[in-house]
Amino acid sequence: MEKIWAPWRQKYILNIKKRGCFLCNIIKKQEKGLLLFRGGYCCVVMNIFPYNNGHIMVAPLKHKNSFEKFTEDEKNEIFFIFTESIKIIQEKMKPMGINTGLNLGKYAGAGVPGHLHFHIVPRWAGDTSFMPIISDTKIISQSLEDVYKILKPSFDKIKSTSK
Repeated sequence: MEKIWAPWRQKYILNIKKRGCFLCNIIKKQEKGLLLFRGGYCCVVMNIFPYNNGHIMVAPLKHKNSFEKFTEDEKNEIFFIFTESIKIIQEKMKPMGINTGLNLGKYAGAGVPGHLHFHIVPRWAGDTSFMPIISDTKIISQSLEDVYKILKPSFDKIKSTSK
């Protein structure tokens, strides 16, 4: 069985309490270079501690921790944007596969348990290596800025589903 783990992200996980909700901060500040899309109910942001090149997240604009707290319109837009985001990653980054994930609650691995968000992680053959194991180093071959420039034009074409 192949294991996917990312011990280098521990710095991020331990820093959450100091910074508050990074998703809310990105949404409020509309941070250029991190915010790829903002709809009526959700957004797409770059992950600044990526598991891999092109790791993005789809998150609701509202700080909520479970699906039961969302309206049908909110859920519809989140899943529409989630699907469109996968299409964009496939078209622009040409991965060999994609991991998606949603961690509900602290004990399920949620780094920000109060703000639901989906991860979309492009994968390629050979994108895991020995570097994290022997030197606590993850190799990311593209900068966040370069990935943002590749993805942003496609996200600009998406129309929000909100009325």
